[in-house]
Amino acid sequence: MKKLIPWACVLVAMLACKKPFTPTLVTDNTRFLVVEGVITGNDSTIVHLSRSKKVDTLRTVFPESNAVVNIESDAGSSFGLTEIKAGEYAVGVLNLDAAHKYRLSVKTADGKKYVSDFVVLKNSPAIDSVGFVAKPEGLQIYVNAHDNASKTRYYRWDYTETWQFHAQYHSAYYSNGMGFQARTVAQQVYSCFGNDTSSTIVIASTAKLANDIIYQAPITTIASTSEKIEQKYSILVKQYALTSDAYSFWQNLQKNTQNLGSIFDVLPSQTQTNFHCVSNPNELVIGYLSAGNIAYKRIFITPDQLLSTYSPIYPSVCVLDTAFQNPAAGPPPQKGEDILVPAASIYMPVRGLYLPPPNINGSPTAYTFSTRICSDCTLRGKTSPPPFWR
Repeated sequence: MKKLIPWACVLVAMLACKKPFTPTLVTDNTRFLVVEGVITGNDSTIVHLSRSKKVDTLRTVFPESNAVVNIESDAGSSFGLTEIKAGEYAVGVLNLDAAHKYRLSVKTADGKKYVSDFVVLKNSPAIDSVGFVAKPEGLQIYVNAHDNASKTRYYRWDYTETWQFHAQYHSAYYSNGMGFQARTVAQQVYSCFGNDTSSTIVIASTAKLANDIIYQAPITTIASTSEKIEQKYSILVKQYALTSDAYSFWQNLQKNTQNLGSIFDVLPSQTQTNFHCVSNPNELVIGYLSAGNIAYKRIFITPDQLLSTYSPIYPSVCVLDTAFQNPAAGPPPQKGEDILVPAASIYMPVRGLYLPPPNINGSPTAYTFSTRICSDCTLRGKTSPPPFWR
């Protein structure tokens, strides 16, 4: 028993040494320009402009609007981008000459000018395939690609997901503000389509390999309980070819944003950039411009391709309750029908119940109901399928 006393003292001493830590935040309110985008020759070029923020700021995005954005070539040609929404600038498919280099020029509303270095067009090889492995914990999606000429070596991917889902309850009625109406087929809000875009950095390199072959590079993982795979799921993978410098930028950004949280992770460091502020050479600009054609591949996945143990869970807690149209026909309701009639109510009627004695006009005596998030799929998606859906 005496041997345990020293260890107890050590434990007490360790706990006593713990002190709360409140980091000292930089008081500088400078918001640096953030430029995100790739100049593409076989698709629309979309550039996002925003401003950096302090870590203690609740607002997540500060879009940079009313800027003049142009793509310029080293031969003197220029292509203007149009602001399609706050901070998002776009131009259609461009016929870019691979013999020339290109850069992005930005003039902000405050009169400052920013330019990138001129970059070469580095076209992506085709994606060989996009596949998946159904593991007990979820679905692992991967990509295969190669370059016989071994000129790519550095790869980046992003993706767009689309899936078909349904509300927890099938609402057969709706409120017009004065009463209930039966839904037509065109008014159904049970089955919808959701979508999302990638938010993580996915890169790979074959620079240290003999052959320029990407084999089953992981793209994303979907949990076995996700509603994305309940009915039908589709993913469109986009592949970009990078220069070694561009790869270093994305790798460093990945380390600074995704690979942090344990004592074994690398320390955060300043990310390199190929953008410069012409008006103030000392001002930091965040971003890295690449250019080239993109490779695409889309696949569809249905439940019959997955494990039978997968069990998608509805993302909200849902319950049904009952509201009587004629309280005298049954026990007093916990919630009256009046909470369902306002068109802006948070509740929605689901099914009609015909209980004795019947109403003279033949309408339901009572209605089951639930919250809108459980009965209206349009709160999280759209009822019309996307053009590519099959």
